[in-house]
Amino acid sequence: MKTYFLNMTWLLLLFLAFPGQRVSAQENDQQLAAVILRQDSLFWQAYNTCDLTTMVKFFSDDVEFYHDKGGITNGIDALVSSFQKGVCNNTDSFRLRRAVVKGSIKLYPMRESGVIYGAILSGEHLFYVQDKGKKERAEGLAKFTHLWILKNGAWKMTRVLSYDHGPAPYINERTAITLPTQALQKYVGKYKGPQTAEMNIQAGKGILLMIIGSKQFELYPEKEDVFFSKERDLTFEFVKQGNAVKKLIIRERDEIAETLEASK
Repeated sequence: MKTYFLNMTWLLLLFLAFPGQRVSAQENDQQLAAVILRQDSLFWQAYNTCDLTTMVKFFSDDVEFYHDKGGITNGIDALVSSFQKGVCNNTDSFRLRRAVVKGSIKLYPMRESGVIYGAILSGEHLFYVQDKGKKERAEGLAKFTHLWILKNGAWKMTRVLSYDHGPAPYINERTAITLPTQALQKYVGKYKGPQTAEMNIQAGKGILLMIIGSKQFELYPEKEDVFFSKERDLTFEFVKQGNAVKKLIIRERDEIAETLEASK
């Protein structure tokens, strides 16, 4: 009788998870992946708009959240409170958006006696920050592991691990143009600023070379007077008076970081 009851329970759970289908173990895994990925997508849609009412529906009441920077949060009430005080505290002046890193998602079915009772979803995601009046920027990269459990016919996140937080890798989206050597020669010289004692600009093959001390950086032309770095979100605008270059304005994420005077 006990075995019969367990089998009947599994059939009921399978019906609730994948209604109207009788499938093989492999197809079960495929169906499971579709269900969990759909739930995951709906959760992050709510997260990106700080829809707390919807977000809470995806967690179990006894959820445990482990964060490598923020510690442990136990229970749904504490988790909601942390969202209210954190990422959803002031959405008028600050926005946080999460996006999964393509190709990083992995899903692992969890079984007991051959019966699926849960799933582990893991991967990497990027977090984008937008302050009021400024453009959105990629701020952080982290890994995640979520344990989904089927409870009373509904999938719930019961354990959440967020870890390996670090800065987001810079992805250059600017396109370099071609400038003749004669045009590059106009910017050659020394520049000084409040933060940079001395910067030496030299002409390379189609690029400028920025030399500070023993370090050398390549600057690529985006416009005739504007160059950029492929390593960081930095632009370098040469300001001319007549035909002579007088200043070099360095911007990071479109904000002025330093202004240097030409000292040729």
